[in-house]
Amino acid sequence: MTWLDELFGVTKPVIAMCHLPALPGDPGYDSAGGMKAVVAHARREIHELQEGGVDGILISNEFSLPYLTKTETITAAAMARVIGEVADQIEVPFGVNVLWDAQASIDVAVATGAQFVREVFSGAYASDFGVWDTNVGATARHRAAVGGHDVRLLFNIVPEAAAYLSGRDLAALTTSTVFNCRPDGLCVSGLTAGSQTDAAKLKVVKAHAGSVPVVANTGVNVDNIHEQLSVADAAIVGTAFKVDGVFENNVDRTRVAALMTAAKQVRG
Repeated sequence: MTWLDELFGVTKPVIAMCHLPALPGDPGYDSAGGMKAVVAHARREIHELQEGGVDGILISNEFSLPYLTKTETITAAAMARVIGEVADQIEVPFGVNVLWDAQASIDVAVATGAQFVREVFSGAYASDFGVWDTNVGATARHRAAVGGHDVRLLFNIVPEAAAYLSGRDLAALTTSTVFNCRPDGLCVSGLTAGSQTDAAKLKVVKAHAGSVPVVANTGVNVDNIHEQLSVADAAIVGTAFKVDGVFENNVDRTRVAALMTAAKQVRG
């Protein structure tokens, strides 16, 4: 068993995204509705996801577009408030993702009791948001300094909207990341949220990850979940759970339940 199986209590868990609306400071923030509207949205989404039977939840500031690679203080503060207000409702293991700021994600996780985070922790990438020049050594030491030893780190090794700047192939990148950076999991993504993860890339990462779990990070849906979970150890799902499978829409409990039924069939 991997730590994923132990944490979620099932093999090949499906972790649902709780996409928060734009937060204070973001271009799309609804100042009229304010933070009360953000909290109310999170409550509704978490309720629908849990009623649909998901194994875990990852809370992310998904609508803080366009993203920063070093977030403002208000972003982490706002996310911590939201999680603090809905924590009594969360019945499954949960994680956080402050896009795209590794240390801020760890800070919010420690402050709220989240068990895991997902981020771009290592490597250098050319992205739609500029150059991601990470410092995994500093991030690891920050986690230790703030008491986050128990917070698991999901490395987005093939992140969305970005390309790795080194000429090394994916197999070499996976092998060296596992050896040098000690990730708790490796996430493989498509181009954007909702874009299917390339099964061939999943297989390469899985073949070179050793005992480190591999996660299909985007584009998993009811039609491809058998293929994706035949390789991956877990899936993170957001868009497929939305009304009509549209990224901007709210969660549809019926779609959640249908995908979770398919996931259980994969587990056999």
